[in-house]
Amino acid sequence: MTALTRRERFEDLLPDFFRRFGQPSVFNEQVPGDIKIDVTETDKDYRVRAEIPGAKKDDIRVSVEGNYVSISAEVKKEKEEKSDGGRVLVKETYVGSSSRGFSLAHEIDEKQVVAKLEDGVLKLTLPKRSDASSHQIAIQ
Repeated sequence: MTALTRRERFEDLLPDFFRRFGQPSVFNEQVPGDIKIDVTETDKDYRVRAEIPGAKKDDIRVSVEGNYVSISAEVKKEKEEKSDGGRVLVKETYVGSSSRGFSLAHEIDEKQVVAKLEDGVLKLTLPKRSDASSHQIAIQ
């Protein structure tokens, strides 16, 4: 039995599942997946770069609680194809949401956070809280 024969038998079990892989998706490049982030640290702050393609600034929520940062976004996409007569033949709509949360080593000063959205990239500047101090615990 060859590898091709084994694969053909496996495809017989789930034929619709494998057929979908060959079909192009209308929104394939526009549908949000996981929010991808880069985090860098300086002495004074953290800088976060989060890719959120297709999201508008009104659809993005950022919250900071202590050292935990949460980013969520909702994306709405519509594509409409018309024939020469103007009658709608295909109209596909996508509404989806993504979220991402992570903890940092230091607490964040929530009042000084700066957020900017440029070309589908959210840039956050998260200043470290200066009044947060570490306490040494005496071992008994």
